[in-house]
Formats: sequence, structure tokens, C-alpha cells
Amino acid sequence: MNTKISEFEFIKGLTAELSSKNLVFPTSLKTTMKIRRALDTPDISNDQVARIISAEPVLSAQVLKLANSVMFNRTDRKVEELRAATVLLGFGVVRNVAISVGMKQLKDHQASGQTSERMEGLWTRSMRVAALAFVLARNLTRLSPDKAMIAGLLHDVGKFYILNRACLYQDLFVSDEALWDLVDQWHADIGAAILDSWELPEDVRAAVMDHKSLDMAVTGKATLTDIVAAANFLDAHFVAQSIASLDWNNIPVPLQNLQLDAERTEKLMKETTQELASILHILV
Repeated sequence: MNTKISEFEFIKGLTAELSSKNLVFPTSLKTTMKIRRALDTPDISNDQVARIISAEPVLSAQVLKLANSVMFNRTDRKVEELRAATVLLGFGVVRNVAISVGMKQLKDHQASGQTSERMEGLWTRSMRVAALAFVLARNLTRLSPDKAMIAGLLHDVGKFYILNRACLYQDLFVSDEALWDLVDQWHADIGAAILDSWELPEDVRAAVMDHKSLDMAVTGKATLTDIVAAANFLDAHFVAQSIASLDWNNIPVPLQNLQLDAERTEKLMKETTQELASILHILV
């Protein structure tokens, strides 16, 4: 099959899914996201939450696992019931776990070989950005750390979707470069459609969609978008071990709004090493 024709067919399929708002998700992910929406119901009880979670075995197992982790359970008593687990963790953590489980379901669906490696790399980076966003929000602002974590986790959700769909076209792309060109071209539109279908809060949606915007204003007061943008920027430099070479007199606006400089950034990272590890434990 001609590569150009095949690529066109793939793009046409993505466009059709976007225009019809009929995005193709694994059944398990659809269930998980329904659970997440249910958790946003006002005045929902712990009993109701427990019944809802029990409908998704992977989510149930993860909630119980966390409730029995050293981070949340300081006693010798094992938590064996979902109701007790949700009381211990709190709804904010359970919501985050639901989205984390959903993202992993999207990552693992149909993935094999090179696609699986690409997904793993994207997932690992998303977890790091989510953990860093949580730490920045909690230590430098009065914004919700839980929202920051979710926005960080979802900042590349469009890329996950495209890679997942590309599994059906294994022989389509002649090189990684060709695939990533397509991902870069389409992931923002796909991401917007996903966030709309999942009915996430507007500030989370804005943070995901605008975290790479170049026209943010210097306000001195950080927004959720600033936090995700800063986490994304800093993570790339931490991985590349290039923080020391940054020109702190010419840093991106999100870091300015968080009032970060070289000394404050280094201090924050040293003081939050354990906190970052704990957040990553929630997401794994």
C-alpha cells in the first residue's frame, strides 16, 4: 500500500472521529471515566463511591493498594473494604487514581513492540510532570495540588490517543520521525476533544491546552496553566541535566509567575524529593 495514501486514510479517520465526537476508547477506559464523573456528584456518600468503584476491578485494586500503603495507612490494620479505603484516601485522591488508571488503560490497549515502548516513554514523562505539578502547586501556590496533578498527567493525552490508534496501522509509518510529525500536528485537536468528552473542569482543560503557549502574561500570580507549563519545562531540563546551564535572567513566563530562580528551584527540589516519590507511587 502506498505510504502517502495510507497516511491520508489514517488522518481522514482521525478527522472523522473528531468531527463526530465519537472518539474510540477501550471499554475499560470508558467505565473508568464514568466513575470519575460520578465522583464529582455533589453530596455523594462514601457508600455510593465504594459501590461505583467496585464496578472497575483495576481501579478497586489500586484504591485498596494505596489505602494499605505506608504513605496513607499509618496503622497495622489492613484495609480490606472499599468504603474504608475511600474514607482514608479522600475523594480527591480517588479521582486522581481513576484518571491515572484510565490513562494506563489507554496506554496499554493494543500496544505492543515499538508502540508499547513509545507509550511507556510518554507515560513515564506524564507521571513525572504530574508529580512535579503537584509539588509546585502545593509548595508555591494556593491552587489545588490535585488539579495540578491531573492537568500534568493529561498534558499529552492527545499523543496517547494517536499512538493508540496508530497500533492499527503498524506498517503505515516508515520512520519514528514520520509518526511523531503526525502526532505533533494532531495531538492538540485530539486532546481538546478528549477533555471535552471527559467533562473536565475548565481550568484543567486550559492548563492542558495552553501549557506551551508563548504569549502568557507576567502577572506574578501563578495559574494552573503556569504550573503545568513550568513542570513540563523543568522536567525536560532535569532529565537532560541542563538546569545548571539555564539563563535565569531569561526564563519562561510561567517560572517568573511562580517566582522561581536558580536558588529557589534547587531548594524546592531538595526539600520535596520524598514528596515527589510519594506522588509517583500514587500514579504507578
